[in-house]
Amino acid sequence: MHTGLRHPVPAVAAIILRDDEILLVKRGADPAVGKWSIPGGSVEIGETLRDALKREVLEETDLEIEPGRLAGVSDLVVEREGCIQWHYVLINFFATIVSGKPAAGSDSSDIRWVKLSDIKDYQVTRSLLERLQELGLLPAEHVDK
Repeated sequence: MHTGLRHPVPAVAAIILRDDEILLVKRGADPAVGKWSIPGGSVEIGETLRDALKREVLEETDLEIEPGRLAGVSDLVVEREGCIQWHYVLINFFATIVSGKPAAGSDSSDIRWVKLSDIKDYQVTRSLLERLQELGLLPAEHVDK
């Protein structure tokens, strides 16, 4: 069963690293409200992936960024009570900060730099842990099987 969704929604997210830290936002909206993840969101009609990434990161973190290389593509399908609530095709990019100071924005309730070695101490999305492990940024033991 599904909620009337006809197609997956394209979405972008930014992996922003600083030395041994990653920039995380605490999600202020569903899906995964209250969990920590990387900044990002849906691509709007007529918007390129990189422009969407710049807009979403600015909205969530108050930072201007420059998108870098592709960090991977995956599906996020969220099902509740037998119904598909969301289906995003996540396009992740590495990104660097151009200007600004991190501050929680419209769809985030908190923001912070987190040491990659400490990420297991945060309630992060499973998809983020899997992506970071695939990229070699986290050891396999950080992702529960």
